[in-house]
Amino acid sequence: MSLHLKNEKLLIAYNMDTSYFEIQAKTPFSESLIWELNRNFYKENGIAAWSKDIVPHHMTSNSKVGKTYAELIFAFLKDLALQGTIDEIVYIIELGAGHGRLAFHVLRHLQNLIEKAEENLPPYCYILSDIVEENLSFFQEHPQFKDYLQQGVLDLTYFDAYKSEKLELRYAQKSIQKEDLTQPIIAIANYFFDSLANDLFFVQNQEIASCSVSIHTEENPEEMATEQLIKNIQLSYYKSVLESPFYKEPIINQVLEEYRNLISNSYLFFPKIGMLCLQNLQAFSKKGLMLLTMDKGFHEIHNLQGKKEPDLIAHGSFSLWVNYHALGSYCKKLGGKALFPSFSNFHLEIGCLLFLPTSKSYTNTHAAYQQFVNNFGPDDFNSIKQLAYFNVSRLKLKELIALFRLSAYDSTFFIKLLPRLKQVYKTISVNDRTRLAQTLDCVWEMYFNINEKLDLAYEIGGVLYDLGYYPEALKYFQFSIDVYGKKADIYYNQALCYYQLHQDKKFYETLSEAKLAFPKFELFKNLEKLDMN
Repeated sequence: MSLHLKNEKLLIAYNMDTSYFEIQAKTPFSESLIWELNRNFYKENGIAAWSKDIVPHHMTSNSKVGKTYAELIFAFLKDLALQGTIDEIVYIIELGAGHGRLAFHVLRHLQNLIEKAEENLPPYCYILSDIVEENLSFFQEHPQFKDYLQQGVLDLTYFDAYKSEKLELRYAQKSIQKEDLTQPIIAIANYFFDSLANDLFFVQNQEIASCSVSIHTEENPEEMATEQLIKNIQLSYYKSVLESPFYKEPIINQVLEEYRNLISNSYLFFPKIGMLCLQNLQAFSKKGLMLLTMDKGFHEIHNLQGKKEPDLIAHGSFSLWVNYHALGSYCKKLGGKALFPSFSNFHLEIGCLLFLPTSKSYTNTHAAYQQFVNNFGPDDFNSIKQLAYFNVSRLKLKELIALFRLSAYDSTFFIKLLPRLKQVYKTISVNDRTRLAQTLDCVWEMYFNINEKLDLAYEIGGVLYDLGYYPEALKYFQFSIDVYGKKADIYYNQALCYYQLHQDKKFYETLSEAKLAFPKFELFKNLEKLDMN
């Protein structure tokens, strides 16, 4: 029996004494096969990893997060303008862009901010990067990205975070080499560091031990798909006392050594690969790097105390918590500034790390972080979401609209509350009717299609029909056809709109076409019975 990974044959041994299948013997944690399995999962599934809801992504890729990042980028561009550097392009690279939804949200909100700006700001280009070719093809062919690509504010590249030594922009057909950029580069690492290979240590009594793992399963893994294998693997941990220096990079060693006196009796994830990734990104620009990152993790040392043997959190792929404390320490040792929330988090960390020689001078960026993260940010909104879901049966129309506004009109959040919305708009005033129609347009503006099952355009069209906005409903029914193709329900609703608008010719043309396309659809008989007078 053999398990094929990375074109290698790895012997799977069945242990009669322990009744399990050993996939890999003791190996340093960061070199374990678990990381290769993770990469394989995304390569095998492509965009379906998110469109089929295998991997959760809403908490880190919603419109609220996109608006928060857009506000921070906008402030950063203003700081650059104050320094007089407005001619060269500022490149924004998203690491492991996956589904592309976050990029769409950032671009939408950033464009709205820049259109209202009074000052001249430097141009920008958002780069979608990934290691999965299917995802890159999805981005390049996506109709909602077409205008951004043509405007030159969006591009895409294959990029392995710490191995790739150049950025090959596929749309602009431009290559960016090390030290080519004369503006700071902006990196977005959203839901990224948690699945990047980490070293693992155990710290106790000022002694650091490096950790290795062996991998086994109780079931025969030979026929398992990657997703099933990730779900079923079990890890055994081994410790060996560390010999200093452990790393060849002096600063990375300094960050690690400090934990001897900071924590005790605790397992510690250590993001060496993450640090090398940031080092690699910095090398593209002569002016430094701003990192925007969001994930589950910890930046305060007390949260790193007493950590037990880590479990893999499986959701198709797997993820681990991020040691943001180490990344922040690394940033500071390089002379930068690490911005993390002043208050403890309930759900997710959001950090802004400025690897810049004069990071304190970026006053607009600091102020934006205070306003859009510290005062009220995506982590707070996640708590509001839970409150809304728990009390959904009590929510009234005005409260629903307020929540949609607070979410920056996030479409996924809207869909979650749509059943309640359909209940409360049955009796509605003229003013509320107008406000709801406006809200629906704003939600649609922030919707990015990743081939999910629910047809949002059809749902919005149905609400607009109920509100008496028949021309607007027709517009959304056409959006539905453009994305999902013609359906019997769409024909039926279009015909009803033409009936309400007294457009008899359109009504009969639509009904005739509908019966021809879907001859077995029974509801068309109801349309034939309508009184055209």
